[in-house]
Amino acid sequence: MLPTEHRLRRREDFATAVRRGRRAGRPLLVVHLRSGATDPHAPGESAPPTRAGFVVSKAVGGAVVRNKVKRRLRHLMRERVALVPPGSLVVVRALPGAGDADHAQLARDLDAALQRLLGGGGAR
Repeated sequence: MLPTEHRLRRREDFATAVRRGRRAGRPLLVVHLRSGATDPHAPGESAPPTRAGFVVSKAVGGAVVRNKVKRRLRHLMRERVALVPPGSLVVVRALPGAGDADHAQLARDLDAALQRLLGGGGAR
């Protein structure tokens, strides 16, 4: 499970990440990243944690399938939250094929999208 301090909960935060962030699409998911705009040299302030949220619509499947996809994505993001700069907002939006995908396929798409957004991506 993703720790509480790393969860994105407010509607405004989701909107900020989606509207003002960068986007990387893969066959199973789309990742929106709004990099943290904190000053690393600000005196006495620690950087806020990276926060992640998930959007899984009814197009993915029924309630059981949607919750399974969300659990998998939360688990995958927990392992990758340290790769994202502190203070960043990440929204992972599952596409309809995510309901039929296994854990390894979701991990592969999430890794590819994050790599592209964080500057390590090559050609599409």
